[in-house]
Amino acid sequence: MNAKVIVVTSGKGGVGKTTTTANVGVGLAKLGEKVVVIDVDVGLRNLDVVMGLESRVVFDLIDVIEGKCRLQQALIRDKRVENLYLLPASQTRDKDSLDPEIFKAAVKQLIEEEQFDRVIIDSPAGIESGFKTAAAPAQGALVVVNPEVSSVRDADRIIGLLEAQQITEINLVINRLRPKMVASGNMLSEADVLEILGVKPIGIIPEDEGILVSTNIGEPAVLGTTQAGLAFMATARRLRGEDLPFPKLEEDRGFMAVLRRLFGVK
Repeated sequence: MNAKVIVVTSGKGGVGKTTTTANVGVGLAKLGEKVVVIDVDVGLRNLDVVMGLESRVVFDLIDVIEGKCRLQQALIRDKRVENLYLLPASQTRDKDSLDPEIFKAAVKQLIEEEQFDRVIIDSPAGIESGFKTAAAPAQGALVVVNPEVSSVRDADRIIGLLEAQQITEINLVINRLRPKMVASGNMLSEADVLEILGVKPIGIIPEDEGILVSTNIGEPAVLGTTQAGLAFMATARRLRGEDLPFPKLEEDRGFMAVLRRLFGVK
């Protein structure tokens, strides 16, 4: 993706937007980019917890918008990865406190004055004011989708809204894919998702218990070697233009799966 400012969104909540924001941001920084991840989920604020930076929050995005601090004062530098920063959301305000035009100006300052290579924006769930504000400065988007019908339907709506906003670089991150459930016909495959949405995936992340552990301890998965961590790292590499094939995920090779294939039963 050529876009410097990327919004991570989905429409449906709970699909892994914040986890994707954190891991893609860390991955890009590990690859040498100067990256800032911004939490726009005003009133909730989870990105700082997922990144293990919650104890270092002094100022937040709303403080910057309202002029209570300078932008540099609100930025938290990650000590584990060089050139990685967090701009946290406020826990005590609501989404209406964030003006889209002022937010666009703050993002522009991050690019032009602070010289960030990439700004990754964690959008709140839904399609109301929070999403519109998060998407306002975006040049590209990562749409996070789970391989299930309700998530894909919501992603289709979000893609339409992004296109209406003339955001041209839109890519999918298919999150929590379970190969055995796909093989048994109980979960949509990546091909199914692509056929429905017409947007190619830039990342396919398998279901991985290691993500729950990494989230709880504030250690993004790309800092380790779990399946999901490696998949997120590959996503960051593809985002930078590397032509990486998607690994063939483990299929169900049990006795019943063999019978299903022999008799053409999905």
